[in-house]
Amino acid sequence: MTENYPRDLIGYGANPPNPKWPDKAKIAVQFVLNYEEGAESNVLDGDQTSEVFLSEIIGAAAYQDRHLSMESMYEYGSRAGFWRLHRLFSRSRIPVTVFGVTLALQRNPEAVKAMLASGWEIASHGMRWIHYQNMSERQERALIEQSISVHQGIVGNKPSGWYTGRTSPNTLKLIAERDDILYCADSYADDLPYYDRHYSRPLLMVPYTLDTNDMRFATAQGFNTGKHFFQYLKDAFDVLYAEGQEQPKMLSIGLHCRLAGKPGRFAALVRFIDYVQQHSNVWLCTREQIAQHWLKNFPE
Repeated sequence: MTENYPRDLIGYGANPPNPKWPDKAKIAVQFVLNYEEGAESNVLDGDQTSEVFLSEIIGAAAYQDRHLSMESMYEYGSRAGFWRLHRLFSRSRIPVTVFGVTLALQRNPEAVKAMLASGWEIASHGMRWIHYQNMSERQERALIEQSISVHQGIVGNKPSGWYTGRTSPNTLKLIAERDDILYCADSYADDLPYYDRHYSRPLLMVPYTLDTNDMRFATAQGFNTGKHFFQYLKDAFDVLYAEGQEQPKMLSIGLHCRLAGKPGRFAALVRFIDYVQQHSNVWLCTREQIAQHWLKNFPE
């Protein structure tokens, strides 16, 4: 029944491996900053409609013209939110992985310069922040190639990690075809990295998250206040930290410049970082560091 079924519903089962995090850490905590502003759906870039996803306008209509209010909400992220978050993480000396949409990076070289100066990992978040679900395999492959090539020109090196986010049925297959991507984050299936063996080569997955993620401020039945955000992050950390006595895991925190970069939400993030830094045996790291650690300790 499961021999040719292209999903893995079992994973590590009852006995996940001990990841042996550096310095015997009980938990690996990883902050992701999604940098998407300027690469969202917009008729200025030849798209048929305006953006409808992840803004203060929940359930926004798709206009076949410019949506100036939506545009300005995204602009807040690159103009103000990014710099607020950059100051926080730089001051706290916490490593960050950026999921950088290539077109967005291209349109704000000053932000890229700041990311690099802080030593942040800049992974690829695709060429555009758009849906890929119904895109042809050929077109998506071409956009992946373009994204990596342009990313290299902007950042100075190819990305180690890949996260499309709004995937198609072909995304993982296309990433597995490449030998220049270290890991993929287009999974929410586990608390530990794993190898996806359903493609042309074993693809190292470093799972991401949509629950410990500020995107829930912009979705129905999501976070309403900073208190909700802080409490949820704290609860997730506490459970995994306790489990880490015997079975260490990883915790990803997903952030967006236009969401967590707003003052009322930012305050909760500051409190959470202070809380995490009160604990010992915590590995604060990038996703690339997690991938390198996994390849070294659990080679395919």
